[in-house]
Amino acid sequence: MSWLFVILTFLLASVKTSKPKYQKVSVIIPAYNEENTVANVVEVIKNVSCVDEIIVVNDGSSDNTAEEASKAGAIVITHEINKGKGEALFTGYKSAECDIIAFIDADIHNLTSKKVEAMIKPILTGKTEITKTKFARESGRVTELTAKPLLNFFFPEISFEQPLSGQFAARKEILKKIHFEKDYGVDVGIVIDADVLGISIMEVDIGAIEHDMSPLADLNNMANEVVRTIMNRANKYGRVTMIDDIGYYIRMSIVGLSLVILGLFTIFFVKFIPLSIGVIISIIGLVLSIYYLFKVVIQSISMFRKTPRGTLFSSFVKVHFPLIVTLVLLLLMISTFIGAATFDNGTISIEPNSRNLIIFTDSNADNSISVRGPYTVDTAIENESNVIRMPADAMMTLGIYVNDTVIVNDVSYVVNDTRDFEPDVLRLPIEVKSALHVDDGDIIQNSRLIDVFDRSVVYHGYSKDNVSVNEKFTLSSKQAGSWGYEVIVDNVSVLTSTGVFSENQTYNVACDDAYITSFTYTNNTLDNQNFTYGNHVIQLKFTDVNASSSKIYGNDYFLNFKFN
Repeated sequence: MSWLFVILTFLLASVKTSKPKYQKVSVIIPAYNEENTVANVVEVIKNVSCVDEIIVVNDGSSDNTAEEASKAGAIVITHEINKGKGEALFTGYKSAECDIIAFIDADIHNLTSKKVEAMIKPILTGKTEITKTKFARESGRVTELTAKPLLNFFFPEISFEQPLSGQFAARKEILKKIHFEKDYGVDVGIVIDADVLGISIMEVDIGAIEHDMSPLADLNNMANEVVRTIMNRANKYGRVTMIDDIGYYIRMSIVGLSLVILGLFTIFFVKFIPLSIGVIISIIGLVLSIYYLFKVVIQSISMFRKTPRGTLFSSFVKVHFPLIVTLVLLLLMISTFIGAATFDNGTISIEPNSRNLIIFTDSNADNSISVRGPYTVDTAIENESNVIRMPADAMMTLGIYVNDTVIVNDVSYVVNDTRDFEPDVLRLPIEVKSALHVDDGDIIQNSRLIDVFDRSVVYHGYSKDNVSVNEKFTLSSKQAGSWGYEVIVDNVSVLTSTGVFSENQTYNVACDDAYITSFTYTNNTLDNQNFTYGNHVIQLKFTDVNASSSKIYGNDYFLNFKFN
């Protein structure tokens, strides 16, 4: 066991004494006729503790740039002729011997050690593999007028504030994967390559930067080089195909899918269009969508093959988003139809049902707009053979309430609310289902509910203080010409209600189940009624509400009062 203890001790000691590998940093400064600023830039970088090597690439300067850089202590590499910023960066990168390389312009007037450290630190700490800077300055004309619009079109996932900032840092091994443009296109080329290759790149804010403004002629050259680089990369990585060919195929796929949706909609929901027309529209749409979806898939695979790591998800989502939405819509519609399909003895029935939007024009309605139903029929709960459980929306449609009594085939049933976990279930006793001609699993639309309960008699009870009133009415299809009425007992309003009275029909009123009085509806007129029962004064006040109602009043004790 002693040898095991020795091994464990050695392992623990090695863990405690291990240190992160030291990473050397090189700074590359491309310079072309920058004798006034290059020395100051080198001096600032020399004061950065993590920098081990400073290389100035004198890109064919005709002034004293090389001498000034050398005096300041930088390693100087000279191009005999001006080759361009990209070539200068590449020369410095190939000559650098360190693990991390930073590229900094030679014309920065207010460079500080903190700005340089901000570029390098995220790479040293492992947060990213490449950093690019952004800084406060007057908005770059080439950036805003060329780079950003083109990047947004071909590479919409790239959303840096300053894609042409010019100051970069990266691991040397990562730079081996990137193609250096020879000119001003090098900055945006690095950004695009890093994005497409899946290399992590972070934009670092280094504050305000002051450097020389380029003349218009130079900006023209810069813009041409940036545009050329973006277009070449877009073609290389298949983005032109994505925007052009794939864009067309996507649009045609959407047309096909939309025709399928239109055809299905006409088949199931538009009665005046023949079934054959809906089928033809659906078939044409299906053929179109399949053909162009196949084209989309083939072109997308081709484009992915041009991308080493396939990191196009963000761009693909943006370009394909309309197609994705249309596909989701079609799948939702198809799933609705499949859910509404039933199979019975070799017959397939598809009866889609949805929620019913109810918009009332009747000002007396409880809700002007509501969503109700549909309702699923199920058997009454055990020991509730005389109870009808009904959703609140269904009761609202029928104009009845909990504890009302419904007479079906001369048998009385008490109305109760449905259970919380069954919001749209209509539970009916077996005898009620038979009388209403419905079965378990039947779906009843809200608009059909009154038809199902047609001719059913309802007793609705109101109670207030020492008096209760039973209102009796029959459920029927809505009829126009309803009246509202208010019952006042001993100067106290007991109830208000609305229903339809029939012309030349006499209506009886009872107290304690005994006839008290009656009135007749004639010439579309109802007069207010006043009568007494014992020491109680009862008033009926009628109002023509000029609306429709499914409550039809009969003459058999339209109202029945009971006093405590």
